[in-house]
Amino acid sequence: MSNLIIKNLTKTYPNGVKALDNLSLEINSGMFGLLGPNGAGKSSLMRTLATLQIPDSGSITLNGTDIINESEQLRRVLGYLPQEFGVYPKITAEDLLDHMAILKGITNKKERTETVNYLLQKVNLYEKRKKAVKSFSGGMKQRIGIAQALIGDPKLIIVDEPTAGLDPGERNRFHNLLADVGENVIVILSTHIVEDVRELCTDMAIMNEGKIMYKGSPDNVLSELDGLVWQKTIARKDIDEYVKNFKVISNKMVSGKTVIHVLSTSSPAEGFTQVEPDLEDVFFAKTSANFLSE
Repeated sequence: MSNLIIKNLTKTYPNGVKALDNLSLEINSGMFGLLGPNGAGKSSLMRTLATLQIPDSGSITLNGTDIINESEQLRRVLGYLPQEFGVYPKITAEDLLDHMAILKGITNKKERTETVNYLLQKVNLYEKRKKAVKSFSGGMKQRIGIAQALIGDPKLIIVDEPTAGLDPGERNRFHNLLADVGENVIVILSTHIVEDVRELCTDMAIMNEGKIMYKGSPDNVLSELDGLVWQKTIARKDIDEYVKNFKVISNKMVSGKTVIHVLSTSSPAEGFTQVEPDLEDVFFAKTSANFLSE
């Protein structure tokens, strides 16, 4: 079983933005969801774990190896699918994976061919192996991205915002692929899409402003909000008034109407109904300035 330990990680960029603020986290084998709004510091953490940038202070160990000072050791066992997976304009899926396999140190051509064919079949792109990757749909590009991340039997796989922009069918296929991958290694799924974490992960953390706001299972964090979430359909023009008077954690349009969720130990006012909390409520509650300030 793999074990990743992050201790007191800090990173401040030259423009003064503190992306990582004394962050500590422990992650074991399986699918781990890192949930947070845009700008929470998720990509900064992923880039640091992938040895693409050096933190100002703190430590990271993977199975006992110091990956900050021994970055080459980490890169040998790392699979990484960044948020923007760029490809050469005319390269085919087959050639792209072959090229990546060479970079990962697979120098034997027969072994490389077997690896490439196996991965193309695993991500259901074998029939498209001669096609230019640039012509692929968003979902197909993400699948070829996860295929290259699987080269070399990695112990740690990082996927950064993998389903953003995918249609529901492609997103579902990608979910199934990630679930298959995440049984024996650490897979860190960094996303702002709550459904990705709810559907895939048994362990998770919520991140905001460079800090970990929660770490545990989705089920446990849901229990924290039992009996505290209230819902009401309101006029759009009244949102500001409700935000001023109640602890509003979210508002969204449902069937053309504005529905708000409010945190309260008892009915906030007339017209509210109590609802079962979901992970979206947790996400908004843990990252809402309205909630954090009290």
